[in-house]
Amino acid sequence: MQDTIKELISYKMFKELRRYLSFKAPEDIATALNGLSHEDMILAYRLLPKEMASEVFVNLDSDFQEKLINLFSDKELKEVVNELFDDEAVEIIEEMPSDVVERILNQVDKEQRTSINKLLQYPDDSAGSMMTTEYMDFTEDMTVADALAHIREVGEDREDIYKGYVISKDKKLSGIVDAKELVLANGDTPIVNVMTDSTVTIRTLDDQEEVGKLFGKYNETSLPVVDKDNHLVGIITLDDAIDVIKEEAEEDFEIMAAVTPNEETYMKTPVYKHAWHRIIWLLILMISSTISGAIINHFQAAFAANLILVAFIPMIMDTGGNCGSQAATLIIRGLALDEIKTKDILKVIWKELRVSFVIGIILAICNGIRIYIQYSDIKLSIIVGATLIITAMMAKLLGGILPIIAKKLKLDPAIMASPLITTIVDSASVWVFFSIAVAIMNQ
Repeated sequence: MQDTIKELISYKMFKELRRYLSFKAPEDIATALNGLSHEDMILAYRLLPKEMASEVFVNLDSDFQEKLINLFSDKELKEVVNELFDDEAVEIIEEMPSDVVERILNQVDKEQRTSINKLLQYPDDSAGSMMTTEYMDFTEDMTVADALAHIREVGEDREDIYKGYVISKDKKLSGIVDAKELVLANGDTPIVNVMTDSTVTIRTLDDQEEVGKLFGKYNETSLPVVDKDNHLVGIITLDDAIDVIKEEAEEDFEIMAAVTPNEETYMKTPVYKHAWHRIIWLLILMISSTISGAIINHFQAAFAANLILVAFIPMIMDTGGNCGSQAATLIIRGLALDEIKTKDILKVIWKELRVSFVIGIILAICNGIRIYIQYSDIKLSIIVGATLIITAMMAKLLGGILPIIAKKLKLDPAIMASPLITTIVDSASVWVFFSIAVAIMNQ
């Protein structure tokens, strides 16, 4: 698609380009424009049909959005902004410098500016900051015919018309009604007779991660957002929830890789920021790894007496780290999906004890046989086998417990992922290995 746009621009076939773009999805157009030169991107954008321009604009990178805003006349900017839903406008404003924000707000009407400012007051990463105030609302005294007429009247300016919210006289949420129920019901039926109770609501100050979990649990296309008095103040739609789930997954992925989360993309992040986001954890892990060196230094006499012991240190450390990573990954996933609660810590301990014992026995037998065949040393087989059993059990217990403890302390369980657990287990496994070796060799 990008190549086609470039070719049509190079031959100055602007009518054909406009026609070509009118049949493409706004998201695909935005992706193609993001890869063009600034001049070609601006030219292609201005050829877009008016009704598509705002949808494409929302999906552009913030850098390109800022450049376009600076090139727009006040009339062009007003046309784009007026087509945006309030939550989309807020998302764009949060990425813009103050002078651009001021220019955007000057182009919106008083009602929309009030709504945008209200959304901007909610804490970052809260439900209130990601909701839209443009939802389909009905009053309790409406009939089905009244509701359908209301949808036809204002539906074009609402983000979701497939689900409506029935509001009481005191602005509280009474119930929810699907468009399907309205279409199938008789026109004179009171709307309160076709609505269902609102059993699932989101509070304005709920964390966005909890919002993602609710959508995953209840499979809804939108969910109502209420304040502390149960007044309906907005809704969150599925597309916004998907964005949150993606954002949280990316953040957890970075944390699990011992990288400080970064909102900017890889290519846009300067080298010094990349280095800073990585070096902090690397320094912490490097310092903690010195414990392993101190343990090895303490047991110099043990491996001096039997140098073959040194050859097994990498295997034991790697096995421990891998065992811990397996358990931690499963527990972090379970916590993220609400399958595991912090109160389940004893159940997790009991399960990981049994799992790790079975794994440890199998690893010990396989390595014990191999070592005896290779070295004809029964003591060495016992030392390595016993170490593997204890290391596997210790690593899997740590991998299972530490994420739950982090969750209990209101920390992100992902910080207890592979790098940190591996570092802890490395030191502990080396100590176990040489302790067992000294005990058995001195007999």
